[in-house]
Amino acid sequence: MVNVTRKELILREIEQVPDDIFEEILDFIRFLRIKSRKESMETAIASESSLRKEWLRPEEDEAWQDL
Repeated sequence: MVNVTRKELILREIEQVPDDIFEEILDFIRFLRIKSRKESMETAIASESSLRKEWLRPEEDEAWQDL
């Protein structure tokens, strides 16, 4: 049995798509890429605000003062 990646499956499907919908496919791929970046940024921001409480404790300052 041949092990096919998702990327290969997508490329096979694209090969069978009519030319008139390529622009829509391209728009969707770009949308997904932007969405992924936005979600990553939102996760980083949420993590920072959660960790800020820990970072601002006197015990943290003391632990890091010799570094």
